[in-house]
Amino acid sequence: MNKSIRASVVSRRQVMICAAGLTFAIAAPNSLKATALSGEGPRSAMNPWISIATNGTITIMSAATEMGQGSMTSLPLIIAEELDADWAKVKIVPAPVNEKIYGNPGFGGMMYTAGSNAVTSYYQPLRVIGAQVRRVLLDNAARKWGVPVEELTTEPSVVVHAKSGRKMSYGDIAATAEVPAKAPEIKPDQLKKTADFRLIGKDVMRVELPTKVNGTATYGIDVQVPGMLYGTVLRAPVEGSVPNKIDDAKAKAVPGVTAIIRLPHGVGVVAQTAWAAFSARQALIDSVTWSRTGTAWGFDSDKGHDAFAADAKNLSKPARDWSAQGNARGAFQNAASMVEGEYRCDYAYHAQMEPLNAVALVAPAGDAVEIWAGTQSQTTATEAPAKFLGIPRDKVKLHDLLMGGGFGRRGNRDVDFIMDAVMLSKEVGSPVKVMWTREDDVHNGRFRPMSAHYLRAAFDASGKLTAWHHRLAADRITPFMDPVRFQEGGGKDGMVMAGTDVRGYDVPHQLVEQIYRDTGVRTNPLRGIGVTANKFATEAFMDEVARKRGVDPLTYRLELLKGTPRAHKVVERVAQMADWGRKRDGRALGLAYIDYSGSQVAGIAEVSLDRTSGQIKVHNFWCTIDCGVAVQPDNVIAQTESSIVYGLGLTLSERISIKDGIVEQSNFYDYSLPRMKDVPEMHIELIQTDNHPTGAGQMATPLIAPTISNAIMELTGVRLRHSPFTPDRVKKSLA
Repeated sequence: MNKSIRASVVSRRQVMICAAGLTFAIAAPNSLKATALSGEGPRSAMNPWISIATNGTITIMSAATEMGQGSMTSLPLIIAEELDADWAKVKIVPAPVNEKIYGNPGFGGMMYTAGSNAVTSYYQPLRVIGAQVRRVLLDNAARKWGVPVEELTTEPSVVVHAKSGRKMSYGDIAATAEVPAKAPEIKPDQLKKTADFRLIGKDVMRVELPTKVNGTATYGIDVQVPGMLYGTVLRAPVEGSVPNKIDDAKAKAVPGVTAIIRLPHGVGVVAQTAWAAFSARQALIDSVTWSRTGTAWGFDSDKGHDAFAADAKNLSKPARDWSAQGNARGAFQNAASMVEGEYRCDYAYHAQMEPLNAVALVAPAGDAVEIWAGTQSQTTATEAPAKFLGIPRDKVKLHDLLMGGGFGRRGNRDVDFIMDAVMLSKEVGSPVKVMWTREDDVHNGRFRPMSAHYLRAAFDASGKLTAWHHRLAADRITPFMDPVRFQEGGGKDGMVMAGTDVRGYDVPHQLVEQIYRDTGVRTNPLRGIGVTANKFATEAFMDEVARKRGVDPLTYRLELLKGTPRAHKVVERVAQMADWGRKRDGRALGLAYIDYSGSQVAGIAEVSLDRTSGQIKVHNFWCTIDCGVAVQPDNVIAQTESSIVYGLGLTLSERISIKDGIVEQSNFYDYSLPRMKDVPEMHIELIQTDNHPTGAGQMATPLIAPTISNAIMELTGVRLRHSPFTPDRVKKSLA
């Protein structure tokens, strides 16, 4: 359903429009003074995050983008908790792009939603903001009634003076409130105790879900503006290549085509309809030749994987220390015995539900631009067009829309899908909607990099695990996806290396080495970033170590986790849920544990195997998660279920292969996703604790590969070492 949207190129400062009534601001450090939003009657802006209308409506800004993970609800809910707001009166509005006010502390102040980081990073600052506004409301009520503020308390959206029985709504206070020049100081002990929460830890309806059900939700594909044209791009098959020769005669002959435009990375088509644009691009496919200037030309992923694996196993091959604890090299030299193992992971595609779409309107003079798109990074979505046009960033207005999935694909520094629209709009002088087909999204995807892992474990004479060594050879992510972050991080590719540690386990000496390789293939973080591949290696190898020591894998892990109570509990509890010790006829269980950025997760898969076809069937999956304070418990469960399904695809069927630098897959007929029949019964238990909240959006995804590998080992005595475990690979392993 297309929605007609009035287009107007305005600055960020014009996004918030002053309405009647008192305006006041409690400014966070380096923030800008807020103005009131127009809306339900006169409205007071309590600070840049909160405004209260005289009818009691409370508008709260949401800084995180909504891509199905629930952040649009959870962040405002945190503010509303400390504000003691009546949730039924809360209205949520996407925050304008202003990093000084709304930037994510976990990403250096960028407005960036990724890594299951939003609640973790914003939790404490947003609680303080809510408490500050509540205190201002209390102070104003105390002055009006002539009573000590200490005698006042609040109920949802109401200030109460119990001694006199008087009450005053937040809306009534906002109508005449006086404002302090400086925000009141809120000390940690003045924030609510978790036992007193009314909203946090309780289940509320996600605010965007009704619009998704009734069809009023707006995505990039829905946007229409006056005079809009449609665009598509024939992109270079290999990153770094450019159009060499273009014969556009057939493309121009397609009815409705407005322009054929040479771009740095391909050939753009602009037309009066989407189908005309797609038809013209099809006509260009055999009429464009490409320079072979990209690094990936000639690259073959199968041969490349063999080379990666050889480098990882060759200890004389130079590698960069990524992390070290104790003296692992010395421990291996003095080891009484040793176990080693190798693992591999293929390239994988994000497969988000909604392919990439964006609408851009560049002003005739090229001095301003308006964009409609769903993006994980509002910062780069405005920085990149501003840099391209050579204009100030406040001349770029972003309408940040809902997304049908992100999984890391919509957060790259160059925001390619947005820049397509900006470049084409600039050339034709009209608003342009660029639409990527599924084939575009697969052929030009930015994939989880392939990786090869070599691991060693050392033991002393008593059989105690003393040292752990993990050598990872992998394609790069950060230098391609976000070179600015790569340089600021000292040239370390943390996205690739995440999860290589064995955090939580009692292993005194640990060493992780990175062997950096640049194939030139397009890459990006994918749900679970490096953890998905790296925890397949570490947790399958931990199982391998236990079995070679003759110890039950559950017993072995619990012994190593004795010093980490939260980790011990999630593993112990998931084993109870799955009835670990009970034998199954024709089925087996596999276990894995992960400390993922502080979230403690454990999983057990129950699998069977058709040895003739090589097809693995997962019947049940049990999972425990302790992510500290769960702001929305039911949403944590939902995200964990989603993570499991996502991990199932990556483990059993999803793979991208590269020949001569070019992606071989095209759509879901040759990039196979899990179907409903493939999804196991899922049994999720959320373990609530008072610890600072940590992530939940992708934490279970890395559990799937190791649990299935470990279960197949239990069932057949054969270790699956190359993900995904396709039927052909399984049969070859069993042969």
